[in-house]
Amino acid sequence: MLRLLRAALAAAILVATPAFAHNGVIHLGPINISLPFTRATLPNAPVGGGFLTIENTGTEADRLISAASTVADKTQIHAMAMEGDVMKMGELTDGLEISAGETVALAPGRLHIMFMGLNQAFVEGESITVTLTFEKAGSVEVLLPVEASAADAPTTEHAH
Repeated sequence: MLRLLRAALAAAILVATPAFAHNGVIHLGPINISLPFTRATLPNAPVGGGFLTIENTGTEADRLISAASTVADKTQIHAMAMEGDVMKMGELTDGLEISAGETVALAPGRLHIMFMGLNQAFVEGESITVTLTFEKAGSVEVLLPVEASAADAPTTEHAH
């Protein structure tokens, strides 16, 4: 699991220079959350994923310690990484550290929020709500617009 975590973090840490000026950025102390979305699911699908970008503008690290939503029986923070020819996925039981001055992307095929035991289908054009809890910054509700089932990013109208 440690190898999986290292690979996922290496893939997710972005250059720490972007300044988010878009109206859709959620500010929680030094934590900025942007570009949230999820993908449409088929009726009766058991799982779904949530994606967003987290920027820590502070001078000390914070940790995303949990995610919660009423749309699923379980909501977890997951990492995905290739080990040889096999894709491995698992919960980050200690949460996800966001180092000071860094930006981490939760994106398809990498780090993501995992909704397991869905209580409803995710329908394109609608939204779902997830509550993110950070160790230091606290909790915030984030609205995830539901994009097409193969979307890699939010549409322009949702990104701003």
